[in-house]
Amino acid sequence: MDSKDYSFEQMWKDLRDGYQIYYTYMGTRYLLSKLNQNCYSREIVNFNGKGPHPKTQIITLKYVKELHPFMEDIEYKIETK
Repeated sequence: MDSKDYSFEQMWKDLRDGYQIYYTYMGTRYLLSKLNQNCYSREIVNFNGKGPHPKTQIITLKYVKELHPFMEDIEYKIETK
């Protein structure tokens, strides 16, 4: 899915509805999911480089919104518990 066709508002709704979002940012694949109100988890799915990148980060909705225009290869799936 092209991020130009996938608005931030639609992504925010999908996260609220329990979907997990896979995306690529600067060559690294991530998994984004909602934890609580204004609290999201960003987990590295695959990373092909060196550096002190944390495997999992807790981020805010503001950061997700700033990141959205740079997301590539967006996919989503329903969270299963």
